[in-house]
Amino acid sequence: MGGSAEAQSTSIVSSLDLPAFQPADREASVYEAIREDIISGRIPANARLIVADLAERHGTSTNPVREALQQLRGEGFVVMAANRGARVRPIDQDFIRDIYEIEVLIEPALTRWFVGIATEADIAALEALHTEMLRLNYSDPVRHGLLDTQFHHTMYERHYNRHAVDLWWKHREILRAISRRLPISLGRQATVMRDHQDVLDAIKAQDADAAAAVIARHVEGSGRHIIEQMRAARRIGG
Repeated sequence: MGGSAEAQSTSIVSSLDLPAFQPADREASVYEAIREDIISGRIPANARLIVADLAERHGTSTNPVREALQQLRGEGFVVMAANRGARVRPIDQDFIRDIYEIEVLIEPALTRWFVGIATEADIAALEALHTEMLRLNYSDPVRHGLLDTQFHHTMYERHYNRHAVDLWWKHREILRAISRRLPISLGRQATVMRDHQDVLDAIKAQDADAAAAVIARHVEGSGRHIIEQMRAARRIGG
């Protein structure tokens, strides 16, 4: 039994190399490069985004840049106005609040549905991911982020409402990109792992309401922590 669990854990960890977690093509890399420039502040808030300049900077044609700007507009990073072109939206507390308030509605609904269809294999996968995160104990933040994403992806990926799943994924990528540049407190680290254990317990008990409540608390806590760290960084910078 122990050997089977170990094999299961190894399989889950190796599955993190799935294409869903990797840039798919040149267009995706241009999008990610521009998004990273916005998040990092290399392209400042309210700066005008000129397609030809961005294409030259990234060594590509203008079409991938236009597609990237449209995607960033859909995600809220870029605003477009008539006769003014595309500009960078400030990455501020309101931006983060808007995202996590939407996720507090979406993720509990996805979780509640998952509890009704979860199999023993699903639970084993979640437990393997949780165990690996506990073992790492945040010693490898990038690895932890991938495991954490896979944990939630396992619960949401089969939901029938693909629009809701796609919106979760888009918001997840935005918050992950932003939080990667911010520290995570020891208290938040402990809370994340406790939340994962609590949702696992609720899933195994087939208690959909309890699982949804844990995820709502988890998402709101994550959003509030990002905002707190943004405020702290601003105080230090100011």
